[in-house]
Amino acid sequence: MVLAPAAALLLGTQVLGAQLRAVRFAAVVDGSGTVTQRGVVIVSGDTILRVAGPRDAIPQGAQVIDLSRYTAIPGLIDVHTHMTYYWDSTSGTDPWRQPPRPPEQTVSLARWNATRTLETGVTTVRDLGASNYTDIALRDSINKAGWTGPRMFVAGFGLQRARPPYRPNTDTTRTQRGRVYDISQIPEAVKQQVDAGADYVKLYGSTGSGADVTGNETFNAAEMKAAVDAAKKLGRRVAIHSYGPVGGRDAVAAGTTSLEHSINLDDATLAEMKAKDIFYVPTVDHNRFYAEYAKDFRYTPQQVAALDSFRVLNFETARRAIRAGVKLGMGSDAVFHMFGQNTRELRWYVRAGMTPAQALATATVNGAAILGQEKKLGRIAPGYFADIAAVEGDPLADINVVTDKVRWVMKGGTVVVDKTGSRSP
Repeated sequence: MVLAPAAALLLGTQVLGAQLRAVRFAAVVDGSGTVTQRGVVIVSGDTILRVAGPRDAIPQGAQVIDLSRYTAIPGLIDVHTHMTYYWDSTSGTDPWRQPPRPPEQTVSLARWNATRTLETGVTTVRDLGASNYTDIALRDSINKAGWTGPRMFVAGFGLQRARPPYRPNTDTTRTQRGRVYDISQIPEAVKQQVDAGADYVKLYGSTGSGADVTGNETFNAAEMKAAVDAAKKLGRRVAIHSYGPVGGRDAVAAGTTSLEHSINLDDATLAEMKAKDIFYVPTVDHNRFYAEYAKDFRYTPQQVAALDSFRVLNFETARRAIRAGVKLGMGSDAVFHMFGQNTRELRWYVRAGMTPAQALATATVNGAAILGQEKKLGRIAPGYFADIAAVEGDPLADINVVTDKVRWVMKGGTVVVDKTGSRSP
């Protein structure tokens, strides 16, 4: 599979500055369920001033952008990505076995993933694990150097169980890279990620990645709680990865902010998640991706069968979580050439029983809540970042409008995608 870089999109990015703009839509879906027919979004710089009705006066001097063929939705939030995982399909290797690259090259290549993510209407991501702090470098390049890409909240190295042999008096790099041997090292490992610039803390509470769907617990409940407590002391939230139900149960008991991937969660655990307001990020679609592109990954038929079986259980767990009233966040777990497919997770949620409006909420208001950004992200409302996607059709009637028909994207007041056929001013 050969992937062409999206250079045209990067070259076509329009930096609009701090001018006043009025963007006309067929309808504005603000993220909280409110719909303004023929709404006009008034934007100043990177911020939304207000949503006006069709008869309201346009501020004097505002530039008018006519998108009256489209419906506005908030810029979407993907709460589980790995933005720095780039695959050079011409290397002759599969994505997991590429030759090592210098960190600066990894960061540069990740711009392709960032661009493809924006094309899906995703303007914010939570990135849950990268080597050599390349996620922090990519975030800072977008924020400070003007690179085109989504707003990023990053985790640095995810905390993992170190395996013997281990020499705590001589091996000083293990905790810095998130490797911990026992509970006493967890607070220091958390602090090292935060000191490096991490916005979030990630802990791998079980085995499971790629074609491995085993889900064997690697940290117990006490160790998970040590990570949660250490992160809270430093003002950080926690995402715990667990493919299996035991790790999922212990992550919930520990008070994680979000639980990633888990299958076969029992009714008591789901009830506890609802009571504690813990978010479930099932990432059903990423195993669809691995199975669909098995040839690229060189997965065997047996591995594909295991991925398919896990996905069935993953979907069923999501369905039960929805019925139990657990809040879900949209996480793609996008890696390599999955970028550009970030929002396909929403289709699974609708199949599992959500309305399109409820599914959209997982990628807007719920995503903002997971990030602690409820006052700035996830809505089209006064004071929020001007993160807006224009879609063709009614997103509250058909979720495929969100997944397949994004035509225009604004992030922080800058137009970063325009597929409308006419350039915005």
